[in-house]
Amino acid sequence: MIEAQENLYTVSQLNREARQILEGCFPAVWVEGELSNFKAHSSGHWYFSLKDAQAQISCALFRGQNRKISFQPKDGLQVKIRGQVSLYEGRGSYQIIVDTMEEAGLGQLQKAFEALKKRLSEAGLFDPAHKKPLPTLPACIGVVTSPTGAAIRDILSILKRRFPGIPVIIYPTLVQGETAAAQIVNAIRSANRRKECEVLILARGGGSLEDLWPFNEEIVAQAIYHSELPVISGIGHEIDFTIADFVADKRAPTPSGAAEQVTPDRRELWLTLQQEKRHLVKQMLAKLGPLRQQLDWTQKNLQQQHPQRKLAEKTQLLDSYEAHLVRLQTQLLQERQAILKTCSARLLGLTPYHRINHQLQQLKLQQENFKTRIRTVLHQQQLQMSQAAATLDALSPLNTLSRGYAITARQTDHHILRSVDEVQKGDKVNVRLMKGSLDCVVEEVRKEEQ
Repeated sequence: MIEAQENLYTVSQLNREARQILEGCFPAVWVEGELSNFKAHSSGHWYFSLKDAQAQISCALFRGQNRKISFQPKDGLQVKIRGQVSLYEGRGSYQIIVDTMEEAGLGQLQKAFEALKKRLSEAGLFDPAHKKPLPTLPACIGVVTSPTGAAIRDILSILKRRFPGIPVIIYPTLVQGETAAAQIVNAIRSANRRKECEVLILARGGGSLEDLWPFNEEIVAQAIYHSELPVISGIGHEIDFTIADFVADKRAPTPSGAAEQVTPDRRELWLTLQQEKRHLVKQMLAKLGPLRQQLDWTQKNLQQQHPQRKLAEKTQLLDSYEAHLVRLQTQLLQERQAILKTCSARLLGLTPYHRINHQLQQLKLQQENFKTRIRTVLHQQQLQMSQAAATLDALSPLNTLSRGYAITARQTDHHILRSVDEVQKGDKVNVRLMKGSLDCVVEEVRKEEQ
């Protein structure tokens, strides 16, 4: 035990000696691997992991050295680094202090991405001829994404601001991890099978190449390609590209951008209606102008030809022209009014007012039913309580005492006496009455004759 205490280390001492051993055995090493979890700290230092198929190691490249790097590191990039094998004493973690970094080509994930992209492109999945147009004013919008991520909050905020009357259906799915790709495929197929919406938004927020990898899976690409509903992708940030972006009918740079592209701006739509109205008035004036000129010319011609018969014929012709003009004007006005009425009815039908009013009425009805049920249950409980109280009162020993009876027990062991055989002369007993009790001494024991 004494020998063991002589070799006792503190944690700091052990980590310090381990660092010295590592730095002494590996003065400087070159290591090749794939960048992962790259972070540029506000201090200017870079922290990342270097990995291969079986293992990974933590690395640090400090501000004074990373200024010499001629390229921007990012996750998935294959690099060669040179540095000192060391140990960070504060956490006891094994790491490499890097002094230089060189590009060594694409990482394994990036290579897989490029290979799949090439194969699907050759198969025709990216062909513009297969792209479906997005609806101008969709009756319903479907969103395939995580129901708890930031992407869905951004999408719903944009849709509410641009056109709040369009209903939105969320098809929840994981957007990261090994099972995410299969769930995304199921969500897309479910939306096509249920036929509830007219367009699908496939979205998630930004992340590393590993985080976005479910959207680079071939099964997801095939599901998008075979979707009967048009699909717009809004995955990651503007600089992020996935296989899903190339297969989708339209790509948006962000989830918010996807929401903007599938909905018209109600203010722009109102301005378009006003412009159409002005165009309609202009067309009407353009048609009426020549007819008015023709009418003036006819009137002048009649004035120049005085014979009564020609005057009557020209008058009849004038009436015909006037009737035709009225019919054209009426027909044109009716057509434009019908278009305006249809658009107004459709806009009115998209407002949530009627749905909200119906839900409020249902809520009031349920509240009244709930109050009625509460009163019924309380009444039943009160009846049961009254019956139980009556039963308890009938069985209570206090009720017996109130009629003049008493309960007698020995003071030594509090045994309830039921016969004079259980006491002897001189025993002390306690007599319990309705109100209070008596301590007594047995002076005489009398047995009743049978």
